[in-house]
Order: sequence, then structure tokens, then C-alpha cells
Amino acid sequence: MNSFDLEGRDYIELHRLLKAMGICDSGGIAKLLIADGEVLVDGSVELRKRCKIRRGQTVEAGNQRISII
Repeated sequence: MNSFDLEGRDYIELHRLLKAMGICDSGGIAKLLIADGEVLVDGSVELRKRCKIRRGQTVEAGNQRISII
């Protein structure tokens, strides 16, 4: 499992997280992946591209799992 540090921020938008973690090459591709229902947040499909991801949550996309710290 990978981790992503919010570095003092309250949250990161889901599509920005996928891009920052290198899961998607661009925000546009990240938005398509989310819209296709291929991203899980805390085990549930998340369809909101700008969903606020906060400390303690887990995001899964493809074969990658990210813990937010």
C-alpha cells in the first residue's frame, strides 16, 4: 500500500490525488477513470471527481491502494 501525505492541507480532490500518485497521466484521464466507476474510496465506488479525500481514508484504483496520512 502506498501512502499520500496531505502535508498540512485538509483534503485533496480525488482526481488530483490520482494524478499526483502517478496512477493517471493527466487530470482528464483521472476524471474518466472515476466516471467509469473504477475508483473506490473506503471500499465504495466514488463517482464524484472532486470528492474531498481526507486523512485516514483509503483510495483504490486499479491494482493500487493509497492510504491518506
